[in-house]
Formats: sequence, structure tokens, C-alpha cells
Amino acid sequence: MTVQSFLHAVDRLSTWVGKAAAWLIVALMLLVCVEVFKRYVLNAPTAWIFDASNMLYGTLFMLAGAYALAQNAHVRGDFFYSNMRPRLQASFDLVLYVVLFLPGIAALIWSGYDYAALSWRINEHSSVTADGPPIYPFKTVIPVAGALIMLQGLAEITRCVICLRTGAWPSRLKDVSEIDVVEEQLAQSDHIDEETRRLAIERTQRIEDEARQRGMGTGPNT
Repeated sequence: MTVQSFLHAVDRLSTWVGKAAAWLIVALMLLVCVEVFKRYVLNAPTAWIFDASNMLYGTLFMLAGAYALAQNAHVRGDFFYSNMRPRLQASFDLVLYVVLFLPGIAALIWSGYDYAALSWRINEHSSVTADGPPIYPFKTVIPVAGALIMLQGLAEITRCVICLRTGAWPSRLKDVSEIDVVEEQLAQSDHIDEETRRLAIERTQRIEDEARQRGMGTGPNT
């Protein structure tokens, strides 16, 4: 396995988990709608739905972390970063990954494992509401999500090392982006001509490229 195939394999895993977890938002929406109907129409609120909705949202949030990292989608203060050369960006990222990311995520995995193990041992249930649902499956997500983020972080560190050696960011696994949505919407429109469509797509592409200086690794940033 080449380094590039390893990076794409990790990206693929993070993307699959993130997209699978995204379906939890549908379950969360249905759960909230049921609770609103029961509370305000039937006057029969359900206590456990409050806990369940929190756990669904927490699971979605945690499992999407590695996906966001794989897509370079985490928010950063990039006023200065976006104007750096790729090697300087890589140096900056590498220091932060080693000094902050690795210890922090390692602590999350270690503490999350103990947290989840204790919850399973005592058959823990939520105490927020009466007759709360079991929360040990939810707590198990903590070390699992931490392990996925750690794996993706190791891939990002590898990208930094490659960029330091070559001066260009290695490619990322392509995913659906805003430009894809814009192209699809414009293609279905009968109210604009081909030239206007082309200019709109180019403008959107330029905005997206500027928003993600590192982009998806199609070449060196300048």
C-alpha cells in the first residue's frame, strides 16, 4: 500500500462513518416531531425523549468529527494561514498536531474508555429524567469517535510531512461540495443561458477555492 492509498483509505473510512452518522439527524427530527405532537396535541409528554434526543445529537456530533477533519472543514482563523506557502502551512499544522491534537485526542480515548467501561459495569441509566434510558451505548461512542479522529489525525500528520518534503499538499478523497450543488441547480434551470451558467460556476468555484486554501490537494497553493 502506497502512502497516497493509505491517506485515501483513511479518508474513505472517515467519510463513510460521517455520512452514516448523518442519518441520525432524520431520527432526531422524527423524535422531536413525535414529542411536540404528544406534548401539545395529546397533552402526554414523554420523559425519555429528552434524553434520547440529546444522545442522538451527541452521537452525530462526535462521529462526524473525523469526517470534518478528512474534508479539511474544521473552522480555523485563517487570515494569516491562507496567505502562507504550503510548507509553512504544513509546519504550522504539524506543530499543532503534535503539541495539542495528539495529547488531547489520546486523553479523550483513554478517559472515554474508562467512562464507557464504568457505565457498562453499573448498567448506567440517565438520571436527568424519571426512568431514563440506558446511556452506556452513548458513552461507548466517545472512545470510538476519539479513535476515528486519531486515525484521521495521523493521516493529516502524514500529509504535513509529505507537504514539507514536496512543497505541495497531497490529494484528498473528493466528496460532494458546494460547486457540485450549484452545477446541478444551474443545469436544471431554463432561465439562464450557457454563458451565464458558465460564469456563475466559475465564480462559485473561485469562492470555494479561496475559502479552502489547502483545497482538496490538486496542486500546491501559492
